[in-house]
Amino acid sequence: MLTSVVDTTSHCLLVSCVIPFVWLIGMWRDPGVSADSFYEIRPECTDVPTSRFKIKAGKTLSARKWHATFTPEGYLDIGKTLRRIYRGGVHPSIRGEVWEFLLGCYDPKSTFEERDQIRQRRRMQYATWKEECRQLFPLIGSGRFVTAPVITEDGQPTQDPLVLKETNSAKGLTVLPLDNSSPSRTDAVNNLEKVTDKLVIQWMLTLHQIGLDVVRTDRTLVFYEKQENLSKLWDILAVYAWIDKDVGYGQGMCDLCSPMIILLDNEADAFWCFERLMRRLRGNFRCTERSVGVEAQLSTLASVTQIIDPKLHKHLEHLGGGDYLFAFRMLMVLFRREFSFCDSLYLWEMMWALEYDPDLFVVYEESKSSFEKAEGSKGKTKSIRQCGKYERENLKSGAKNAESPLPISVFLVASVLKDKSAKLLQEARGLDDVVKILNDITGNLDAKKACTGAMKLHKKYLKKVMFSLQLFLIFHIFVFPYDRRKSKLHN
Repeated sequence: MLTSVVDTTSHCLLVSCVIPFVWLIGMWRDPGVSADSFYEIRPECTDVPTSRFKIKAGKTLSARKWHATFTPEGYLDIGKTLRRIYRGGVHPSIRGEVWEFLLGCYDPKSTFEERDQIRQRRRMQYATWKEECRQLFPLIGSGRFVTAPVITEDGQPTQDPLVLKETNSAKGLTVLPLDNSSPSRTDAVNNLEKVTDKLVIQWMLTLHQIGLDVVRTDRTLVFYEKQENLSKLWDILAVYAWIDKDVGYGQGMCDLCSPMIILLDNEADAFWCFERLMRRLRGNFRCTERSVGVEAQLSTLASVTQIIDPKLHKHLEHLGGGDYLFAFRMLMVLFRREFSFCDSLYLWEMMWALEYDPDLFVVYEESKSSFEKAEGSKGKTKSIRQCGKYERENLKSGAKNAESPLPISVFLVASVLKDKSAKLLQEARGLDDVVKILNDITGNLDAKKACTGAMKLHKKYLKKVMFSLQLFLIFHIFVFPYDRRKSKLHN
């Protein structure tokens, strides 16, 4: 009898140990489920890159895990969330609301009630701005958009009905009124008066360019077969161009805004998510008569590559690519063209999780009256546990105290170049070869590996920079004064 009890107990203990182990093995081997069904591709588009991102149980941040990270009052444990995102990304069903935190729309230390108040206030603000734009150009908010110029550079409206007809039926899109007020808006467009305000002229000159880019953005997705979604994208970009007059609209913004429209049903919420993203990237789009904003990041990329892979940098300079313009697109639209739609979203959320600064919301709110102040946040006393891994490295090294901390996107590009270094050195005999080799990576990159590679290069870069700085200080503190004293003695 005693032996039977012992055997039964041993068996139970064995089962209780083996089952969790088998479960963990199953989780480890879980191939995951494709997330492509959340972003349906048009059947005729057969050359779209295959997505690598998979929804994996225990790794991907699920709706259940996400909701469990909030306290009953609504406080979010952002540190735990960041770790989960880096492990396996975000489930598509909750991606929009998670991004609002990653981009600094909301403070993790706020309550549900406080966030609801902020959300309502922002929606009202967006409605006000949109109405301002509608007063200037009546097609804003009408469910339609333009793809041909509506005004000349001297402020004279384009009155030719043929131009307007061609504009409104661009790309075979239906432009029938979505509501009873639409016909009068068309009449109002036909009856525009001459504009004398230079800022209004500048804004109206961008409207058709936004429209041209809208009809080209993510055209492989079923989502954009609907006219209402295209016009929503146009409205958001038109409103943004109006409120940020220093930057206005730049080609590539469509690629950055498009995911927000898809992930967030409310147009105002999508606008604010895009606006927060532009706080990070607007410097790339600021153009002057002499330069394009992204040139600063390209210059930084050149400096990083020179330190990490001096042989490759020298080769690129020899080919006439020392300005690194071949990496222009990667930095401007954050690898949207190098990855499938699904994988690019996975890459973005990992980047933002790694870069996350818990002071982001406060910095943006304090500087909401000035876009200039919002482009970089100064280092403050903060909980390291609540920071992303990349942000923690910057804080530890003191790099965060620099005027403009380097974005992880620069190291992502450097990681791609490092990975293709041997091929570039052996096969690139001109800039055309460089472009071709880099174009071949489209659809062949792994987002997780790219981020891991970027983190390794960032750490290596910081070590080399710190070592160079230490040598510089040693020379100026010890060697240089000694040489001066020695020189005086000889004299």
